[in-house]
Amino acid sequence: MSSAELPRLGRKPFIALVDRANRALQIDMVREMHARGYPKVKQAHNAVFATLQEGGSRSADMAMRAGMTRQSMGELIREMVALGILEMRPDPEDGRAKLVTYTDQGLAVASDGYRRLLGLEEHFAEEFGPDEYATARDVLARVADVLERWSDE
Repeated sequence: MSSAELPRLGRKPFIALVDRANRALQIDMVREMHARGYPKVKQAHNAVFATLQEGGSRSADMAMRAGMTRQSMGELIREMVALGILEMRPDPEDGRAKLVTYTDQGLAVASDGYRRLLGLEEHFAEEFGPDEYATARDVLARVADVLERWSDE
């Protein structure tokens, strides 16, 4: 099959639009963290911030939620421990396991990140109007639900 025979949509594929928006948001978050005084935070750390639950999480669970290997998540966690953002504590439910939790500095970084996300949400609602933005969020969530359902079949 030659490249001339490849199917064409005539517009940018949905996945390309989602990927472009995701990359732009991730870059914005890192830029904002640097501006707020956290120059060592990098884009890859977003996977940790997005999957670390209140009260702590096991690294294997975080890796699964992020769709990455345990080894990759472990590397990010070790890096963030060295930066003073995270710490490892014994899991009270399983003495053999460790829980990843935020340090006080890590809580400050995460709080600033969440404030940025809230600000972006407000900006998008102003930019597109609250109804249109709510519809866009709803459609995107439903697309994700459909794709997850298909992957489970």
